Amino acid sequence: MESHDEEHAAKLLRAQTHIWNHIFSFINSMSLKCVVDLGIPDIIHNYGQPMPLSNLIASLPIHPSKTCFVHRLMRIMIHSGFFSQQNHDLENELEAKYVLTDASVLLLKNHPMSVTPFLHAMLDPVLTNPWNQFSTWFKNGDPTPFETAHGMMLWDYAGADPKLNSLFNDAMASDARFVTSLVIEKCKGVFMGLESLVDVGGGTGTMAKAIAKSFPRVECIVFDLPHVVSGLKGSENLKYVSGDMFEAIPPADAILLKWILHDWNDEECVDILKKCKEAITRKGKEGKVIIIDMVVENEKRDDESVETQLFFDMLMMVLVTGKERSKKEWAKLISSAGYNNYKITPVFGLRSLIEIYP
Repeated sequence: MESHDEEHAAKLLRAQTHIWNHIFSFINSMSLKCVVDLGIPDIIHNYGQPMPLSNLIASLPIHPSKTCFVHRLMRIMIHSGFFSQQNHDLENELEAKYVLTDASVLLLKNHPMSVTPFLHAMLDPVLTNPWNQFSTWFKNGDPTPFETAHGMMLWDYAGADPKLNSLFNDAMASDARFVTSLVIEKCKGVFMGLESLVDVGGGTGTMAKAIAKSFPRVECIVFDLPHVVSGLKGSENLKYVSGDMFEAIPPADAILLKWILHDWNDEECVDILKKCKEAITRKGKEGKVIIIDMVVENEKRDDESVETQLFFDMLMMVLVTGKERSKKEWAKLISSAGYNNYKITPVFGLRSLIEIYP
């Protein structure tokens, strides 16, 4: 009897801990944001060797009354895998020495594939406040919790707010740098033989610039909304064109959609893909559409990867009208838009390269 009671109590305590950890999981995000805002990854990196806590404190732009809290911030970041402590079991915590991990290296401001701009955008109050309206949204007719919180859709808000527009464009540019290096390295064949390419929703042109540089014979167009491309200047084989992908897309051999379709619902995606089809067949020859997006699959994935894909799917639900799609859902979408063939190549970790043909 006592054993049964002990087992029941242990289950309750585990359940309580599980709930607590989910209630407080935002602390991981906010602690990470704090570390980045204080410049801790760059400070440790610039030190050039394992950095003692005392030196880290002396290098931080903080009030003297806050120095005693730094080791606690570092402790949770070590637990989360963003830093590593080289010496443990110290009597004097000030002698603790910290080094970067693979994750914090990607938080360095000058790292070519830094994800810091993405962090700044996703954790900005404009994008986190809609989560407080999530349950309210389920009870009203608004298309997104973002509109419930702000009274307008994300794209309209970005068009009216220069700060969010800048944050969002910087975030997309940082991700484009991350993906572009892999595209150029692993997928050169995708661009071979093309004479022209339109990067739809290409933002400030990070990806198109890299393609234009690596494939100088390809005429590249960055196609995005007026407030995104306004004032941007192209080069010999790259130019910026403003417009609306739901109305018309400039004709080309290939259309690139990187992290675009997951922002939109199925009906909107079919409309976009139909406009793409018009663009790649307008010159009298059939081109292709190149999509870079997630293909959700639970098989052959570790738990963390599955959770990441689920996070992104929820993000699309809250901020925009889109979702992350399975292979079956992609196939249905492609067929509904009137395409006859497609090929999925999983080369970007959680994301895949999808080529579709008329």
